[in-house]
Amino acid sequence: MPEGPAPAPVIQRLRVRYAKRGRLRFTSHRDISRAVERAVRRAGIPVAFSAGFTPHPKISYAGAAATGVASEAEYLEIGLIETRDPARVRADLDAALPSGLDIVDVVPVGAGRAADAQARPGAFADRLQASEWRIRLDGVSHDDAAAAVAAFLDARDIEVERLTKKGRRRFDVRAAVHALEAHASMPDRRAAEAADAPCAILRMVVRHSTPAVRPDDILTGLRQVADLAPPSPPLVTRLAQGPLDAATGGLADPLDPDREIGLPSGDDAETARGPVRPQPGEAASADAVSA
Repeated sequence: MPEGPAPAPVIQRLRVRYAKRGRLRFTSHRDISRAVERAVRRAGIPVAFSAGFTPHPKISYAGAAATGVASEAEYLEIGLIETRDPARVRADLDAALPSGLDIVDVVPVGAGRAADAQARPGAFADRLQASEWRIRLDGVSHDDAAAAVAAFLDARDIEVERLTKKGRRRFDVRAAVHALEAHASMPDRRAAEAADAPCAILRMVVRHSTPAVRPDDILTGLRQVADLAPPSPPLVTRLAQGPLDAATGGLADPLDPDREIGLPSGDDAETARGPVRPQPGEAASADAVSA
């Protein structure tokens, strides 16, 4: 056993929503975690550490997007050895991170029995039932995209094959798609050189499953059922992830249960908020994929 005093216990847990925008979408998850750890040190946030020969900061991630994918809804949790105002942590951490990794929200896991239940391993990940995606297809007309979407939705099942950690697997992607729509859009700047270059936007809500059904799996399915093959790489942005709302068919905010337990407090809560970040939607997603 390592010698020395035991690490300080976790006094406060904070759940953080952050965005991965612009060129930072090409950053691997490992590099993002390193950037977050450095930012935590620079911001002077009193993070807790694990015990053992190689202590590491108690920062965990849930539902991270793949490399090359922009996102407006990534989540992590930090354990602190001292109580800090969430608004101040949000401002300090955001200032210490590189541009393109932006802190959108920080919410404390409140105290009491309800919080104890929420703090168990996997509790927050259980709320992330689905993701909303936006895929920009330059060089694809709206009519072609709409026809492919109709063929996809009419299919009973669509099997694709992909290499996973357990080897090559075939799985049905149709069952995971809760909603899928095609929209027209102005062409991307890369396609602006071509006269009358078409551009289509796919918006979809995909349930989280095992194995995970990713946007590129959906595109593979569209190619199988309708021969839809974009001439340039698609630009993918995750707009949201959270529990499916049965009433609206959309996604609810997974941080709402934490807000119900207790709102951020502190004398400097208002002054520490800083500028308001863009909310998920068309404007934010366009910025996320245009760099």
